[in-house]
Amino acid sequence: MSDRPWLSAYPPGVPADIDTSAYSSLVGLLEESFQKYGSRVAYSFMGKDVTYGQTDSLSRALAAYFQGLGLAKGDRVAIMMPNVPQYPVAVAAILRAGLVVVNVNPLYTPRELEHQLKDSGAKAIVIIENFASTLEQCIASTPVKHVVLTAMGDQLGLLKGALVNYVVRNVKKMVPAFNLPGAVRFNEAIARGTRGTLKRPDIKADDVAVLQYTGGTTGVSKGAVLLHRNVIANVLQSEAWNEPVMKKVPAGEQPTGVCALPLYHIFAFTVGMMLSMRTGGKLVLIPNPRDLPAVLKELSNHTIHSFPAVNTLFNGLANHPDFHTVNWKNLKISVGGGMAVQGAVAKLWLDKTGCPICEGYGLSETSPSVSCNPTTSTEYTGSIGVPLPGTWMKLIDDDGHEVPPGQPGEIAIKGPQVMAGYWQRPDETAKVMTADGFFKSGDIGVMDEHGFFRIVDRKKDMILVSGFNVYPNEVEDVVAKLDGVLECAAVGVADDKSGEAVKLVIVKKNPELTEAAVRDWCKANLTGYKQPKIVEFRTELPKTPVGKILRRELRDKK
Repeated sequence: MSDRPWLSAYPPGVPADIDTSAYSSLVGLLEESFQKYGSRVAYSFMGKDVTYGQTDSLSRALAAYFQGLGLAKGDRVAIMMPNVPQYPVAVAAILRAGLVVVNVNPLYTPRELEHQLKDSGAKAIVIIENFASTLEQCIASTPVKHVVLTAMGDQLGLLKGALVNYVVRNVKKMVPAFNLPGAVRFNEAIARGTRGTLKRPDIKADDVAVLQYTGGTTGVSKGAVLLHRNVIANVLQSEAWNEPVMKKVPAGEQPTGVCALPLYHIFAFTVGMMLSMRTGGKLVLIPNPRDLPAVLKELSNHTIHSFPAVNTLFNGLANHPDFHTVNWKNLKISVGGGMAVQGAVAKLWLDKTGCPICEGYGLSETSPSVSCNPTTSTEYTGSIGVPLPGTWMKLIDDDGHEVPPGQPGEIAIKGPQVMAGYWQRPDETAKVMTADGFFKSGDIGVMDEHGFFRIVDRKKDMILVSGFNVYPNEVEDVVAKLDGVLECAAVGVADDKSGEAVKLVIVKKNPELTEAAVRDWCKANLTGYKQPKIVEFRTELPKTPVGKILRRELRDKK
């Protein structure tokens, strides 16, 4: 495929392809930045700055600690934390020890966590104590042998740290009682590792770096296997893409980004943490993006240049009365990803900041970024932009043939950022790859004559809530286990706030079953974004002659 009509839309200076051979692993990329930017601030969190040099020595010590536990190259280590400085330290440590990062959503229920720890075969976990009771409830049935336990204030210095930890534990009561015998505290693990030495494993570009779990069509989530070269490629692609506007940051100013999306989400992981590390930027870590007053208060202390977010967050912030307390004048790039950016939100954001939202597109399976609007765009286009350097996109029909121009088809993607496959699921991998090595996204798009893509529908039944995948099967599997439910179906319905919300339709077996009982059951078994916003009872579900539930019909009947 030599024909790439989108190249003409590239801003001057953006290359058509990316050379990813400069680094044999992510470790090389990280260590280069540690050396280059040692004295610079890498992370800012609750008023405390952590430098590149400190991140280097802390992660080296934690990597030595992991090796001292007997963890060998290729072993998986889970991370279950919000955006705290311990997160990037844990990522760098896991990678430097030759291990594999398993990102876990900290709000998971015991059922969801157990599946992910078992499926990945994780031998260790770094977890914040707020969620330790979730781990306690399932650890016995997982392969996890080693627990490193941290607290909100562990990296804030002695006084401030003790104060923050006291408030989180005793005032806000955010740490439910737990019992995890043998767990080692984060700062203790660092102290032990400092006494040890890190043996540098030989890490190659084709070694696994991250298992990024994504919903599964079969109701169980699957781990997308991201190799070192996949993530390196995506970091370098994103860097090249942002260059036309980031080069406008004045010479003496450190580029500063905001990490308000959770780091376990691949968009924040790659385009937030890894890209900032690569460019020697300062990353402002936001532990709870839902607390908008706290987000704005934190941002008012910084000069911000880049802000990746989802539509919901842009909307929430721009409509907040304290929005003006932040100086947005230096903002060079606002990247919208994870879910569709709404035209009204894009307009409001541009009016209020003077910086357009540049919408992009990606998936867990593609490390994530696949396409983006040119960063030099001055207005919202409603499209997902053009493929990034070194990336091909085409539209195919059900038989895998390319569709004629102007016709809708499934978006298929080829590029160095595409995963190696699903962890231990060759069957599922085969379903999503074409014979010529393209990954089938499950999204239906159209391409215009300039090579800009637009998403028009979704092939899969997936529901997209604020940028997070919810698979109806999983919700249905959980609800079907509740006594009194005969059958059920979950569908996505339009929602002003989150783009889509989960609607659950139930046929009762027991007439006594109440909405409250359904909601309590969902709360106990599904993380927040998977829980139904609407619960509806019906006498029957619409089905095909074969008995397949017609979700689309349920969707249309609001």
